[in-house]
Amino acid sequence: MRNSRTRIYTVSQINSLIKAVLGSNLPRQMTVSGEISGWKGAHSSGTCYFSLKDEGAVLPCVMWRDKFAKVKFRPENGLAIFGVGYIGVYELQGKYQFYIESMEPAGKGALWLAYEQTKNRLAKEGLFDKAHKKPLPKYPQRIGILTSESGAAIEDIKDSIWNRWPCAKLFLYPVPVQGEGAAAEIARGLRDVNRRNKKLKLDILIVGRGGGSLEDLWAFNEEVLARAIFDSQIPVISAVGHEIDTTIADLVADARASTPTKAGVVAVPDMQEVLGQLASSQKRLGSMLRGKLELCRENLQTILASAVFRNPLMPIRYREQQLDEIITNLAEDIKKLLTGGKDKLHRFYEQVVKIEPHRLLGRKAVDLNDLRSRANVGVRTIFNNRQMQLTGAENRLAGLNPKSVLQRGYSITTNKRTGLLVKDSTDVQIADSIITELGGGFLIESEVKNKQNRSK
Repeated sequence: MRNSRTRIYTVSQINSLIKAVLGSNLPRQMTVSGEISGWKGAHSSGTCYFSLKDEGAVLPCVMWRDKFAKVKFRPENGLAIFGVGYIGVYELQGKYQFYIESMEPAGKGALWLAYEQTKNRLAKEGLFDKAHKKPLPKYPQRIGILTSESGAAIEDIKDSIWNRWPCAKLFLYPVPVQGEGAAAEIARGLRDVNRRNKKLKLDILIVGRGGGSLEDLWAFNEEVLARAIFDSQIPVISAVGHEIDTTIADLVADARASTPTKAGVVAVPDMQEVLGQLASSQKRLGSMLRGKLELCRENLQTILASAVFRNPLMPIRYREQQLDEIITNLAEDIKKLLTGGKDKLHRFYEQVVKIEPHRLLGRKAVDLNDLRSRANVGVRTIFNNRQMQLTGAENRLAGLNPKSVLQRGYSITTNKRTGLLVKDSTDVQIADSIITELGGGFLIESEVKNKQNRSK
């Protein structure tokens, strides 16, 4: 028997006691270092379940959705981190877990690791490949700028463009360039401008901001902005930070300006250089044109000095003389042809006269009449023979006709039930109907009342 003084605990009470003991004896917040293990990404609910491990043990971990949303880098198996959180008990399964509220990669900053991870992932997808980069127009006239309307970058970009190319028209699309959600806003602006570009008719887009820390420039390292730049149908120039700063936006853009001030150098040509090139081209074209005109003038003088222009009717006279010669030769050829044809016709006539065709035709007519008479006799003979053969075959066929006996007083009887001829008594049964066919097509229907064999 169990001692009545022994206290009995339920499983739920035990787990609650353990939870209370751990909660009262462990720090409310602690930092744990270890390698991520069992990472499968966020659950459909957004919560992450994984473990931290070292050489000797494994610690189950949970990170709630709202906490994980603040992590800049992408956790993965084998990554060493520092996790900040507290130990709690999951009473339903009776196990303790480390509830992580924030995490940092060990050895590198979270933002730097996130930058490296995003850059490597997008590079594998080919977003940085030169094959995808669109060429910049040589002489852009309408340029869109996506940056903060209150920052110094817009002034730097405007000055650098108008100092080089004052004919350009600039269009500002104000966007936040720093802080939470800035990357999504810039990406939305890029897509909006592309969607409306049939009306805007922009040649180039410049996306950028002034310098700052990695945290300040972070919006230009986020994947959402990189994909928006890659998808843009309008060529994009990235002008972010200082010369030493290289963002993911710089890598995916069609061209990069190391600073906002350098955006004008990348985007537009120098007007003075263009004017110098035009002046040089004008001079070169003028020289070529003068040389061409001089050559044409010399050719014209040569042509005017030719015999054709000294006596312009001479070629026509030559053609008239040639035409006279052709007419004379043609008349002689026709005369010879007619004379030869007349001689041939005379010879043929003499040959025909010698043949005496009227006598030949008479003989042929006599022969033809004889052949016609013999043919008529032969045809009549063949016809008579065939008529006699046909009559004999007809008589034989009539003799074989089973109904020919009907004309001599005989009849043919069939069983109406079976449709067969009645040849003997077995072909009918008592009460069967029989059809008797007589000469002249007459039919008699009767019923069998009795069957008798008179030969017995």
